[in-house]
Amino acid sequence: MTSYIAILFTIFIIIGMPIGFVLGVTGLLGMLKTGIPSALYLVPQRYFAGVDMFTLMAMPFFILAGEIMNKSGITSRLVKFSNVLVGHLRGGLAHANIVASIFFAGITGAAVSDTAAIGSMLIPGMVKEGYDKDFSAAVTAASSIIGPTIPPSNIMVIYGAFMQVSIAGLFLAGFIPGLLIAAVEMIVTARIAKKRGYPVGERRATIGEIWKAFKEAAVALVMPVIILGGILSGLFTPTEAASVAVAYAFIIGHFVYGNITYRDLWPLCMKMARTTGVVFLVIASATILGWVLTMEQIPEKVATLMLSISTNKWIVISMILLILLFIGMFMDITAALIILGPILHPLAVSLGFDPIHFGIIMILSLNVALMTPPVGACLFVACGISKITLEQLSREIFPYIVVVYIALIIITFIPGITLFLPRLFGFAN
Repeated sequence: MTSYIAILFTIFIIIGMPIGFVLGVTGLLGMLKTGIPSALYLVPQRYFAGVDMFTLMAMPFFILAGEIMNKSGITSRLVKFSNVLVGHLRGGLAHANIVASIFFAGITGAAVSDTAAIGSMLIPGMVKEGYDKDFSAAVTAASSIIGPTIPPSNIMVIYGAFMQVSIAGLFLAGFIPGLLIAAVEMIVTARIAKKRGYPVGERRATIGEIWKAFKEAAVALVMPVIILGGILSGLFTPTEAASVAVAYAFIIGHFVYGNITYRDLWPLCMKMARTTGVVFLVIASATILGWVLTMEQIPEKVATLMLSISTNKWIVISMILLILLFIGMFMDITAALIILGPILHPLAVSLGFDPIHFGIIMILSLNVALMTPPVGACLFVACGISKITLEQLSREIFPYIVVVYIALIIITFIPGITLFLPRLFGFAN
């Protein structure tokens, strides 16, 4: 049965069927293969059950909040503030690109949105200042994976909902790993900028200039504080926090900046609905396949296979990392999370890994896929903006992939990096 499902899945992927349909059709055929008489009745039930979770409502609200903030022109203010902070360094615009991704992560929580918003502004600007086009696209795509790492993060909402892990704990756990990824990317950027002689700022910004840029960007920087502060204080749940973020984003865009009107809400809501619809289709279809895998005891078989190789937790987690990095290169990260989460999460917890720590490991491993060929979504967005080929971008982004892998290994083998903030607030032992 396992080989039957694997063959079907591979065939559908090769012929180019959308991943949401691949998962659903494979699950349906798997049910029929098992001979379950009520298979055709179970499929719609499981399909609906896959998205019948109140917690998942946080995702469309976070997406809408990000769309409103982006429409309001906050991107330019964040980029300006980032440039004021690090623009004096050699390769200053490239460093500003990474720092802007840190700030923008607190608004959208989606890597592709970060790539589109920041890339459309900074890639042409970097090229105009003398940076290579492929390098400009590479640093934009690489830094965008910080988005789903630093809260709010849509992928963390999905993981927390399905694995019954505290979303607030995951949000807290993502801060330091996100900053670590930014740090290693800035190190690579500094080396490349020095080697190629990229532009350097004429002078360091004054305190007055920094303060002025901060005041312009402050209203956006407050959003993650409101979200996390409300959740941690018990004032509202993650789902309610997402709706508060939407209200805050509209108030800022309409009353403070004046760039958002009531007429803008309909197209923004439609864009949010399209994005959410695609993700929810994948989640619902993955639930069908996940049910079949559970019925066939695939999680138990995978755990038994890994433990037959070694019972050492660090060797097992190394195997898990390799699986996640490989699968992420070819599968949508939401689908991979829904399919592999119920298989790998219990195994990791049984070996002594904290659920929050393993959640971050899994999320980061799959996030790397967003900047990894051949199906990295951020790569295609950056290619579209910069008008270069995927081959050109893949060569240029390789050093960033290497250092992010190194950061992932550090985060995996030093749990304290991830668990420091969750422990501080009582979400982890």
